[in-house]
Amino acid sequence: MHPSPTPKLESVTLAEPRPLGVAVLTVFCVVATVIASSSAVSLLWPGGPLEPMWRLNPPARAGFARLGPWAIVLLGTVAIASAFSAVGLWRGREWGRRVVVAGIALNALADLTNAVVQHDARTLIGVPVAAVVIAYLCSRPVRRYFAKSGPKLPA
Repeated sequence: MHPSPTPKLESVTLAEPRPLGVAVLTVFCVVATVIASSSAVSLLWPGGPLEPMWRLNPPARAGFARLGPWAIVLLGTVAIASAFSAVGLWRGREWGRRVVVAGIALNALADLTNAVVQHDARTLIGVPVAAVVIAYLCSRPVRRYFAKSGPKLPA
């Protein structure tokens, strides 16, 4: 009888470890998904079990009420974008990084708009925070991680 050939072992390369900041931002996106989803459900079901959450920020509840059904559409869109962002970041996909950069930039723009329209300078705290997060996501090591970890989007 002929002995079976020994299988060749291919060299295994370990994927680059996920940067801690990317993991933290992934968790942030998951939390944003839960908050936006809960808020949308609460608006769909006034007086329901989630209604007490608005005690944390009564002006937000009033602002969403003024938007009417569009508030639910807005919060649903935020929830979906946050969920996709979390998946993309966790899987190390370039599209996930880009979605987060766009979302954070939009949030900074909203903070600036609120500061001007509502004359509320407190909202400006989000602008430097957004700048730091965007700078981190656009840094060479983070871009390199996403370039190695997932397929690039077409230009």
